[in-house]
Amino acid sequence: MNAVQAPVDLLMIPIDNIDVLNPRERNGKVFEEIVHSIRSVGLKKPIKVTPRPGRDGETRHLLICGEGRMKAFKALGEKSIPAMVVSVNDEDAFIMSLAENIARRQYRPLELLAGIEALRDRGYDKKAIAGKTGLSVERVHGILTLLEHGEERLLIAVEKGKIPLTTALTIVGGGDDDKAVQKALQDAYESGKLRGKQLFEARRIIECRHTLGRSLGRGMARKRTDITTASLVRTYQKEVNRQKLMVKKAEMTQQRLLFVVGALRQLLANENFSNLLRAEGLSTLPTYLAERVWPTTTMA
Repeated sequence: MNAVQAPVDLLMIPIDNIDVLNPRERNGKVFEEIVHSIRSVGLKKPIKVTPRPGRDGETRHLLICGEGRMKAFKALGEKSIPAMVVSVNDEDAFIMSLAENIARRQYRPLELLAGIEALRDRGYDKKAIAGKTGLSVERVHGILTLLEHGEERLLIAVEKGKIPLTTALTIVGGGDDDKAVQKALQDAYESGKLRGKQLFEARRIIECRHTLGRSLGRGMARKRTDITTASLVRTYQKEVNRQKLMVKKAEMTQQRLLFVVGALRQLLANENFSNLLRAEGLSTLPTYLAERVWPTTTMA
């Protein structure tokens, strides 16, 4: 593979002369912000292109990065745009485009994942992908593993920082075994890798993964499944099992609450313990707890 050369020139390139290497869909609000910024203060950073031979001997240019800026220029009625021109092959151009997306503060996770997947399909191993993207070998390995299993929901959660990559890989290792998946969450919680909002988010993602599938569908309509007697029975059984699990969890919670109430009732009956609480400024209980410990009176 050839080394990427430094920009050889800064030129005004006709917009109609530029072909997009890696087109992306863009959020409308974000695009309007780009247009407003360019209209107000001008183009802060030129786009980057590489020359390619066109028909009839003309020279065209392949866009490496700056699609949003180029479209904004076009929306403002401009015919040409400042561009840094570099001479690179298609492979280097693709890698430069991918690196630009990774470097952006707000990249779309699916774009990054698609880029890594494309590098893998081009024959790059984990170490080479890590070197070209700036990611660690371990992270690239984890992303490729999730990609191979079609775990788009978990991938997006990982790239947005909602759950750790190690937890996502453990969930995948559990397959469709709910007990194994729950154990993965428990292990992550006990090891301190999953706390607070992350634990809640992991449970929510697992529920969505279970009911809606591992893939996001990328905005495509899902294939309609024919309803049969057998499918209705399976759905009914699944819902019954879910309800049973919910009842079981509620019963366990109730038992734990009764234990806490009983323990508090015995402790509060001890004058020494009550005096200790008063000394620490803890002379009252929350109303809902006090009503259970002392149904008619609150703690003095």
